[in-house]
Amino acid sequence: MELNSVILTAGSSVGFFKLVNYGIGKLPIPETAQRNAWKWKNISTSFVHSLITGVWSVLCFCMHPQMAEDLIETYSVFSHALVSVSIGYFVYDFFDMVINQKISHSWELLFHHVVVITCFGISVLTYRYVGFAVVALLVEINSIFLHLRQVLRMAGLAKRIFYRVNSMINLGTYVVFRINTLAWMTRWLVLNRDLIPLASYTIGSVGLAIMTAMNIVLFYRLMRSDFMKSSREKEVRSEKEKEM
Repeated sequence: MELNSVILTAGSSVGFFKLVNYGIGKLPIPETAQRNAWKWKNISTSFVHSLITGVWSVLCFCMHPQMAEDLIETYSVFSHALVSVSIGYFVYDFFDMVINQKISHSWELLFHHVVVITCFGISVLTYRYVGFAVVALLVEINSIFLHLRQVLRMAGLAKRIFYRVNSMINLGTYVVFRINTLAWMTRWLVLNRDLIPLASYTIGSVGLAIMTAMNIVLFYRLMRSDFMKSSREKEVRSEKEKEM
């Protein structure tokens, strides 16, 4: 893909996710989510992105397994397009948050998006580390269940059995596709230090350190919200029953 193709693909992605967001806004919104319709549309759009790129990233390695053996130089047009499409989504989501939400409420995600756009941008423009970027996008498999969790909560379905099942799948995929993937990427970066220019190595290392810290915090929040809270509620109910 030439530079013009990269710009066209990323730009088309921005337009596509804008249309997705617009289409979601035309669908019925649950009554419990109507007080924050923007957030409902934003999370639903993020869910669509995760569904597309999560499946796409797996297909990249299935269709071009050689890429798994060389994450620096080897890539396919299919995988390069995936990274370009993801850049478009993160650019779209960045401006969607800047326009519709206070920066003080979204600075963590905005910072995350800047890091991702920078790292992915280097990859698509230099035609190197595309395989590494596709590995990073495997985390979107977990994001499918992470965003679905938020959608269910906003729809007032947090007490339903489907929410509990999704919470367990979310936690499992979080460990496998988020924490393990980030750990593997960090190890790969260290082992291949001599093959990577200092500037790219520094950006990659800082980016991974930030992502790891953010994901550890998010993991703790998920555990506290979906599992520790349930345990505390059961203890309170048990104590009340004893008093009766």
